[in-house]
Amino acid sequence: MSVALLVIAIGYLLGSIPVSDIVAHRAGAPNLRDVGDQNPGFWNSRTVFSRNQSLAVFVGDLLKGVLSVVTAQELSDRWQVWFLAAGASMIGHGWPLFARFKGGRSVLTWAGAAIVLSPLPAAFCLLLIVLFWAATRDFSHGVRIGVVLYPFAQWYADGVWWAAATGALMSIIGVRFAMAIGIDSVLAATPLSRWRNNATQDDDPSE
Repeated sequence: MSVALLVIAIGYLLGSIPVSDIVAHRAGAPNLRDVGDQNPGFWNSRTVFSRNQSLAVFVGDLLKGVLSVVTAQELSDRWQVWFLAAGASMIGHGWPLFARFKGGRSVLTWAGAAIVLSPLPAAFCLLLIVLFWAATRDFSHGVRIGVVLYPFAQWYADGVWWAAATGALMSIIGVRFAMAIGIDSVLAATPLSRWRNNATQDDDPSE
C-alpha cells in the first residue's frame, strides 16, 4: 500500500508539471489557456508556438506518462501499481497542482504511459498511424484510429484485465473532453436527448 501511494504521489506531481506554461514563459508566448481552444497542450500549441516550441510541449507531456510508469516499475512488480501511476500522471496533467488545477486533456500523457505499459501494441498502433498518414495526409484522424485500436491490440497481447485498466485510463480523457465542451453539449449529443427533441417536434401543434 505504501508503494502504491508513493507512485501515485510521484505520478501526480510529474503530471502536474506545466510544460506548456514553462515553454510559453521562456518564449514570451501567450498562455495557451487564453488562446485557441484554451487547452494547454500540444494541439493548441501548434497554432501559437513555433515548431520547436510545440515539439517541446509534445515531448514534455509524453514524458510525464513515460517517467511515471517507469518509476512505478522500478518500485513495484505489480502491473496494477503501474496503471495507478499512469492514472495519477494523467490526473496531474488534467488537474495540475502547479497550475491552479487547470490542465489539458491528458492524451499525450496517456500515450507515454501506454508506450511503456504495452510496447508491442503501442508500436502496432503507431505503425497504423504512420501508414494512415502516409496514405491520406490526415494525421489527426490517424491518431484517433490508433488510440481507439490500442486497447483491442493490448487485449490480444496482454489480456482482458490490462485492456480494462486501459479503458479506465481512457475514461479520464473522456472526462476532460466532456469538461472542455461542457456537460450540456455532451447531454445534447446523447441518443435520449435526440429522441426527446424529435418527440417534441412531432407533438408541435403548429405543424
